[in-house]
Amino acid sequence: MEAIPLNQVNLDTMEKKVFTTEEKPKDVRHNNILAAKTLSDIVRTSLGPKGMDKMIKDSKGKVIITNDGATIVNHLQVLHPTAKMLVETSKAQDIAAGDGTTSVVVLAGALLGQAQILLDKNISPTVIADGFSEACNEATKVIDEIEIPVKLDDKESLIQNCITSLSSKVVSNYSEILAPLAVDAVMKLVKSGDIYHDDVDLKDIRVSKKLGGTIEDTKMVDGIVFADNKVSKAAGGPTKVENAKIGMVQFSIANPKTDMDSSLQINDYTQMDRILKQERKHILTMVKKIQASGCNVLLIQKSILRDAVNDLALHYLAKAKIMVIRDIERDDVEFICKTLNCKPIAHIDSFTPDKLGTAAICEEVTLSEGSKIVEIKGVPNESQTVSILCRGSNQLVLDETERSLHDALCVVRSIIKKKAMVPGGSAPETEIAVRLSKLANETQGFKSYCFKGFADALEVIPYTLAENAGLKPVEIVTELRNKHKLGEKNAGINVKKGIISDMLIEKVIQPSLVTISALKLATEVVRMILKIDDLVICR
Repeated sequence: MEAIPLNQVNLDTMEKKVFTTEEKPKDVRHNNILAAKTLSDIVRTSLGPKGMDKMIKDSKGKVIITNDGATIVNHLQVLHPTAKMLVETSKAQDIAAGDGTTSVVVLAGALLGQAQILLDKNISPTVIADGFSEACNEATKVIDEIEIPVKLDDKESLIQNCITSLSSKVVSNYSEILAPLAVDAVMKLVKSGDIYHDDVDLKDIRVSKKLGGTIEDTKMVDGIVFADNKVSKAAGGPTKVENAKIGMVQFSIANPKTDMDSSLQINDYTQMDRILKQERKHILTMVKKIQASGCNVLLIQKSILRDAVNDLALHYLAKAKIMVIRDIERDDVEFICKTLNCKPIAHIDSFTPDKLGTAAICEEVTLSEGSKIVEIKGVPNESQTVSILCRGSNQLVLDETERSLHDALCVVRSIIKKKAMVPGGSAPETEIAVRLSKLANETQGFKSYCFKGFADALEVIPYTLAENAGLKPVEIVTELRNKHKLGEKNAGINVKKGIISDMLIEKVIQPSLVTISALKLATEVVRMILKIDDLVICR
């Protein structure tokens, strides 16, 4: 082929031909859908109780083993902007419901797959987006019809919801231990006598991790537990204090330092002696002021100067019988102050008795394997906060236990927000798919195609559950669909037995808020992706 010299090419014509072609919006949508479906396929194999786990190794070499959808997508180095939208959707699901983070990504990928089929039929993306939105509204109505009201005093139902959530986790064998723990922790916050609050802030539940022991040793502590904070024992300082008066300090108990670099010239040892004597006097004055306030337990924030408490200060504090707990995380200060009814102290001049918190006992406890923790019990506001101590034989198990416990806490919170549950095992998705398919046959125009596409997309959930469980997905989904057509709306996939059964009898249940949130968020992100017709990169 003869090459065309660059000076003979009309650049204006070429630019017009490239940027006004009708194929570009199609290519952009196709690439966006492909990127989103690729991310969906990554997490799809981890859906359900029989789903596979992912081993993630980050840039620092840290290894994470999990099948939690939000954790997986958060650690992926996603570059494509459309795939990032699915990552944000998974985070939104985690915030809204705490569970269903894998389902929302898988469902969004299935909806985009059906959208691509409709686009190939030359149906407008705007029509598809609006049709999916109407289908989502119809799906929400179906859930409202099949959901079962839950009473907050029905502890058994709350525990079963948590067990269903934990059944897909790495630590599912310990769901009988973690589920009641999560229920007790949340109900302690929302129950005031016989009155239940409508919402709970999970920031009032502090989960501490301590390596060692087993998951069975995980427990709820009435007060505060510090897993990694050590008690300073310099000069025989106390490790146990009763009737504790606790001060939370955010200043340095050390020699003052100037704001600028300075140097001091010393000519003889008497001058050095005067300087050391002045430093000792300054620190002793601070310790005496702390002692005068009645404080006998001192919590030192980690973010202040590294030499916040030097050896001399620890010596004076030990002589004053003041217990010192160092390296308090800044994020824990608000929780500690709320629990102990104290106020953070930013300067020694503000160290007054009214800033102190109280507790019946503060002590260092030695665990069975020899490691140590610090417990503060008998706090004044036990009903406002909860502390949980997580145990695990290795760091990977310990981290996954914390993530699983967080999901269980979110499940209980979801039931408190919307006091209703639905059967699990993909029963609600199948019921919605059957009803939408019937509605599609009664609808005219492009809306019918959209309803049918939405229904087909929902069947990816039972299909994936069966596939991950090693069953024959086509046969299982067909049988499940037929049972729902006959009116068995609670029928779902029992992955443990490999059969279709009534999920309520099997006690496989989940909060309706989880399913509703997943449907709405998946539909919302698909609508946004469908309406993108160009990708502009700014430099």
